[in-house]
Amino acid sequence: MTDSETGTPIPGVNILEKNTTNGVMTNFDGEYTIQVATNAILEFSFLGYGTKDLAVNGNNTINVTLSTQSADLDEIVVVGYSSKKKSDITSSVSEVDGDELTDVTSPDVSTMLQGKASGVQIVQGSGQPGSTPAIRIRGLSSINGSVSPLWVVDGMIVHGTPNLNPNEIKSISVLKDASATALYGSRGANGVVVVTTNQGTSGVDKLNLSSRVGFSYLNQGNFEVMNSQEMYDYYQNFSNQDAIPEGITEDVLNNDFDWINNGTQTGVVQDHNITFTGGKDNSKTFISLGLYDETGAVKGFDYNRLSFRLNHDYEVSERFTLKPKIAVNYSTRFSQQHSLYQMYLNMPWDSAFDEEGGIIDPQNPEVVWYGRDRSNYLYDLQWNYSESNELNGYGNFDFEYELTDNLRFISTNGITYFSTNGKSYTDPASNSGLANNGALSEYGQRRITTFTNQMLKYSNVWDKHTLGVLAAYEYNDYQYESTSATGYGIISGTEILNNAATPAAVGGFKNEYALQSILFNADYSYDERYLTQFSIRRDGASNFGENHQYGTFYSGSLGWNLHNESFFQADDINQFKLRVSYGSVGNRPSSLYPQYGLYNLNNTYNGYPATTPSQLGNDDLSWEKSYQTNIGLDTRFFDKLSVSIEYYNKDTSDLLYFVSLPSTTGYTGYWENIGGVKNNGFEGNIAVDIVSTENVFLSATGNIGFNTNEVTELFEDQQIDRGTKISKVGEDFNSWFMRKWLGVDPETGNPLWEVVNPETGERSETTDYNAATKQIVGTSSPDFYGGFGTNFQLREFTLTTNFAFSYGGEIYNSSRELYDADGAYPTYNQQVLAEAWTRWEEPGDIATHPRLVYGGNNLSNKTSSRYLEDGSYLRLRNIRAGYTIPQNLSNEVGLSNAEVYISGDNLLTLTGYSGMDPEVGADGFSSTLYPVSKKLIFGVNLTF
Repeated sequence: MTDSETGTPIPGVNILEKNTTNGVMTNFDGEYTIQVATNAILEFSFLGYGTKDLAVNGNNTINVTLSTQSADLDEIVVVGYSSKKKSDITSSVSEVDGDELTDVTSPDVSTMLQGKASGVQIVQGSGQPGSTPAIRIRGLSSINGSVSPLWVVDGMIVHGTPNLNPNEIKSISVLKDASATALYGSRGANGVVVVTTNQGTSGVDKLNLSSRVGFSYLNQGNFEVMNSQEMYDYYQNFSNQDAIPEGITEDVLNNDFDWINNGTQTGVVQDHNITFTGGKDNSKTFISLGLYDETGAVKGFDYNRLSFRLNHDYEVSERFTLKPKIAVNYSTRFSQQHSLYQMYLNMPWDSAFDEEGGIIDPQNPEVVWYGRDRSNYLYDLQWNYSESNELNGYGNFDFEYELTDNLRFISTNGITYFSTNGKSYTDPASNSGLANNGALSEYGQRRITTFTNQMLKYSNVWDKHTLGVLAAYEYNDYQYESTSATGYGIISGTEILNNAATPAAVGGFKNEYALQSILFNADYSYDERYLTQFSIRRDGASNFGENHQYGTFYSGSLGWNLHNESFFQADDINQFKLRVSYGSVGNRPSSLYPQYGLYNLNNTYNGYPATTPSQLGNDDLSWEKSYQTNIGLDTRFFDKLSVSIEYYNKDTSDLLYFVSLPSTTGYTGYWENIGGVKNNGFEGNIAVDIVSTENVFLSATGNIGFNTNEVTELFEDQQIDRGTKISKVGEDFNSWFMRKWLGVDPETGNPLWEVVNPETGERSETTDYNAATKQIVGTSSPDFYGGFGTNFQLREFTLTTNFAFSYGGEIYNSSRELYDADGAYPTYNQQVLAEAWTRWEEPGDIATHPRLVYGGNNLSNKTSSRYLEDGSYLRLRNIRAGYTIPQNLSNEVGLSNAEVYISGDNLLTLTGYSGMDPEVGADGFSSTLYPVSKKLIFGVNLTF
């Protein structure tokens, strides 16, 4: 089995005896052996090559050459309710193959998308095992509504980010423009993430075992706190030595306790998966079983998940196919996690342990303790803990019936079930349990969603025409309820809430919503040159006013494959496609009852429940509407280099906004459609095969996204001060709003801020924090972001890399208010000054940091642009080196494929940010952050 152009052997080609389940694969040298009848017909197929059928005709040896097909053009991409060849797509879609996801070791699917899809910003925000990142597709399109994308798994819309085993996934398509998302109507404004799980295959049964074990390490980045000597020297530099309390002598140097080192460890990561794919002509099955376990790099936290999936296709007849699916995962969290807050801020002069190794209780008045909070978190962690479990279930009963050769009825029916229970235990012997003689809290949550879509799909190809039409009815509902209870006064060790002496609090909550829709889509292409698509959807939702309960959303797109024109005579250009789209999608409010007049029942009068007004109703409340334009160019050169460029504009109006009312009205406020926000930007993708020979292959990919955000309308054009941020017409929604730091007075060492005259605009400086002017001083939105990677293969060896980057956007490092405070918090440990920072010591010094004053220097550590830092970074998300054992050796032990590898996550981060991790969350606000951990992984993949 060889390549028709290069003559090199092709390993892994599927050879199937047609109309049977008899099949084999070629080995590394392109060789195969199969036993068939003398009149059999063999089908040869391999990804990226054309399929070929050959008759045996009694021959004992059949040598075959396969011709390459442009994978970039013929690749099948899931675009929502249908699948298309990439060359036929007229909308903006990014697809990530399942094999590309699992390079990073994580239980979360969304984390694995980082840097792999243009226009998709993924910010992790926490390195705690089991945490999920924030996802933004083409900017922030709402103020009070949801800003997260919609997730669709195997055709079923699910609530929130699904808890899926990444090894179950075949591909992920990210739908970004209105042409791609309009069929999701009122939930498509923030983009759609479409997940397709693996399906069974007929002909060849495969059992795959993947196992990886590794270690995680705390990533301290550029952050460092003082040791005992540095803290003592810090005290010697206070300009008001008389203010320092007695007792701070050189004796404090007898202790040099490293709280960060004491609270961290080498965590252990395990990820084991078994999958089976196989079937016969009328029955195909995929089964997956997975176990993921991770102990955190911060001591005391463990995350565990067990997952199972069964996907089955059964052809009852030539026209009728059943497609049931079921997936279940169960996860647990146990936390006696060491306090990040105290790890950063506890003094090195205070030790957690006495000379005998016992844990010190700082609340004991006989204990000498220098730290401000007189707290040793380890003392309470001897007893106190929290734990939780989570059960997720996904069930589909789908079927297809072929009414005619061109018309199918497709029924998608699913249910999801989510249940979580948790407990928090506070021992009566712990300091936090003294006031109430211990406490026990429990909570439970349950969510059920149902989904059904009944679709007619027509497709036909005649002459040079291709037509696809679908029409469907869809219904989706959601029910949620929670309960919680706390009891005080417990016996040490009890886990039964009923044993508490005093009932302290009982809580409960319940809500629900429902949506129903009709939708229509038509695709037409002529001669693979001219492409057009039109979609329309009408949604009805339970959480809108009676007068606007239904909304209509639409889109249209055009595409032109210039490379298929007769006048296009450029042999080296394999693809040159122009596409343009325009459409309307919507968004719903975060509240599920915004249209109603609401009353509170949580007050009492004379022992009876009392009602008080809460929310004023609005029967005219309507949808947020996002009108989107997208222009794209897709190219491919020399069948090696693919480049795509896109421009988009998202103009969102009728923003859902909660208008506050004076307390004299008796209402807190009401929901109204007021305001607008606009996002526009550019995206680029590039993929290139640099070297492709018999023994060597090298390719590279990259993507980048630029986005500009602007608030275009607000209620009565008023500015909304959101604390450290502001909503203002003409400005980025993520604009930082605080006093502007002007540095340090060279003569006095005092802090300086800016004053802006509101009438003249004249600017001056002041040393009075309260006299300084709050103003816009930057934004947390990055200028651009993206990722790039490489894939290198040398015979049996592989080496892949995956980078993610973000440029621009400022982080507010709020923790520096405590540990970079110029003496305001002298009994907290302090940050070691970064390399470019300097401290004022004498008149004439040009310094970044003010004079040290015990008790603080004129509020220098209060909120201002002083603590805004550049959030740019370049991170090596993953590097992986693998070796595939030669097939003749693996075959001897009953394996068709065997690979061993070593992998590293987050091993290198280049940034100027002074904190541990520049990935602080989507809002750019950093506090006591759990940084994303470094990981070193060893793994093996076996196929039987």
